[in-house]
Amino acid sequence: MGGLGRDRWVLGSTVVVVAAAAVCGWWFTTVNSRTAEIQVQIEEARADSARYADLIQQNDALMARRDSIAQRVEIIQEIDGDRYIWPHIMDEVARALPDYTWLTEMLQVSLGDELQFRIIGRVGNTFALTQFGENLEASLFIRNVQLITTEQIVEEIGESGIRRAVYQFTMEAMYERPSVEFLETVPLFGSPSSGL
Repeated sequence: MGGLGRDRWVLGSTVVVVAAAAVCGWWFTTVNSRTAEIQVQIEEARADSARYADLIQQNDALMARRDSIAQRVEIIQEIDGDRYIWPHIMDEVARALPDYTWLTEMLQVSLGDELQFRIIGRVGNTFALTQFGENLEASLFIRNVQLITTEQIVEEIGESGIRRAVYQFTMEAMYERPSVEFLETVPLFGSPSSGL
């Protein structure tokens, strides 16, 4: 019995050692297999990362270019918005002219954000001069109309030598940018929007 007991322990420990070696071998094989899979996944992730880094860099370059173009378009629209100031002023002054009134000079007298201009002309009577001032004041583009000077002068008509008395006047007014809802604007991109 004594020898058999020892053999049982030897047999049991041999089984445990063999089982442990088998489990370690299985773990080693599984870990090596899993390590190979993870290594493949890491390589794929590195390739994706490099590809995505290029895409992100291209996207950033495109976004910077888009922002630059948008900034340029904004500057162009700002410049474009101011290029019709004088045509608007001239059109409004022409509409405001009553009969027997004519202009001899029109010029800008101030620089900066608030455009001020001077109108010099002649009129047949003071009623037409008053009407002209009221018509200018009613414009969406003109404000602060002031009569600076008025004097009666004698003017010779053509070669016939006929002379007549007229009033020479000087007025000053300021350009006013009307509210957007009163204007018809056409954007650089897209379809036109209509206002007045």
